[in-house]
Amino acid sequence: MIGVMVALLSGALMSVQGVFNTQVTKASSVWVAAGFVQLTAFLTCAAAWLFTGRGPVAALLEVQPRYMLLGGVIGAFITYTVIEAMDSLGPARAAMLIVVAQLAVAYGIELFGLFGVERVSFSWHRLLGMGLAIAGIVIFKW
Repeated sequence: MIGVMVALLSGALMSVQGVFNTQVTKASSVWVAAGFVQLTAFLTCAAAWLFTGRGPVAALLEVQPRYMLLGGVIGAFITYTVIEAMDSLGPARAAMLIVVAQLAVAYGIELFGLFGVERVSFSWHRLLGMGLAIAGIVIFKW
């Protein structure tokens, strides 16, 4: 149950953050806004690290494969693309398309066992669920 609550909170926070970032972009530029978001995220993480378990930073050098360390780079482009999508489509449509893209890519990652994730077998139910989500976007757009 805690996983469901955290996932719902994550989705809500992503939508609010997208709106905030889009407004910051209007006063500056998309890369200034994205950089500010990443900088404040770093400062927040550093503060949280100081007040919690303080895991060893040097452990990052042990991460294998090395491309797994690209999460921050991907995060910068996520921030950029969310800002652009929300500015072009509005928060509701952008969020729906983002969620469907997340679902499709996440299922592909599980289906093919990419990036060290445990492989799952194909399921028509999951494919149908994704189709229903896409149908929901079409209905919402009307």
